[in-house]
Amino acid sequence: MEALGLTRRTETTPATAGKSGKGGAFERGITALTQYAAREGGVVVPRAHVEETPHGPVRLGTWVSNTRSRRAKLTGEQREQLAALGIDWATAT
Repeated sequence: MEALGLTRRTETTPATAGKSGKGGAFERGITALTQYAAREGGVVVPRAHVEETPHGPVRLGTWVSNTRSRRAKLTGEQREQLAALGIDWATAT
């Protein structure tokens, strides 16, 4: 490798650098939904809607749909956050 002018890389960056994980995605969705509800007066979000937030764009319609289909996996706190915003299916079992 040295003959070709290449050197071995000694520093590595963790694969998770810059990612917030699932909790971060949920919080970004809640932030976007809160913003949308305050502006629109409700939480009925069109599937293709993209909400611009301080943290960047959130595909809010997709997020709401996916969150609903995976609601059995939500924590009690997450369900409470959604219910507080007016999401009726958040408290249904």
